[in-house]
Amino acid sequence: MLLDTHVHLDFPEFAELDQVLLRAAANGVDEMITIGIDVDSSRQAIALAENHPEIHATVGIHPHGARILSETMLEELRQLGRRPRVVAIGEIGLDYYRDRQPRTIQRQCLRQQLELAVELSLPVVIHVRDAYGDFLEIIRDYAHSLNGLVLHCFSGDWAVARECLNLGGYLSIPGTVTYAKAEIQQDVVRKAPLDCLLLETDAPFLAPVPYRGKTNEPAYLLHTATKVAELRSLTVEDVGRQTTMNARSVFHLSSQPKPS
Repeated sequence: MLLDTHVHLDFPEFAELDQVLLRAAANGVDEMITIGIDVDSSRQAIALAENHPEIHATVGIHPHGARILSETMLEELRQLGRRPRVVAIGEIGLDYYRDRQPRTIQRQCLRQQLELAVELSLPVVIHVRDAYGDFLEIIRDYAHSLNGLVLHCFSGDWAVARECLNLGGYLSIPGTVTYAKAEIQQDVVRKAPLDCLLLETDAPFLAPVPYRGKTNEPAYLLHTATKVAELRSLTVEDVGRQTTMNARSVFHLSSQPKPS
């Protein structure tokens, strides 16, 4: 019923992965996408996806580790991106909140990976924090060439959301939507077309109420779906069905081969 579009299953919090997957399934989370944030984690994501049919993988360089990508590194990402269980380039983007890398470097690294996604006909999973102005300026150059655009952990207001939607983007909603003070995010969830929304945990981060402050995991996606259903005056089943359909569409999952 539910598909978690963003989780970091390579993190040590999920060492007992079989139990994590069992708890997820017991709460209706049948599929998930584990995210690469650098070359090593991208390789780990692929390995997990190749061993578990309910897991898919992405590959990419997170803005916290942004650098001007050499031809050698680009070729390594290119080869990883061609693996059968890879569904997107990501998590890539701009983070001006932490500012762990120079902003000019972040922008260049983002452009290089957007070009790679276009080359490989893969969707992108985008991380943006305190940088929507620069992000929108960049993404306008690529949006119509991309094979899918996902705004991970979307935190912009409705005006930014409309711009992203007009560029063909999907808004991925995390557990923070359950927080009492998440009024801007809740407003976006009420107004955005349901066929442009996705659900994610970003586990092990951002656990929803009633687990706020604890380690998040895919099983808790049900709480996010329940809040979205409440905000939209829909059933959880309706939200789960549509957001899963959206995820399968933007990530082209129906055509992805299962691991042998």
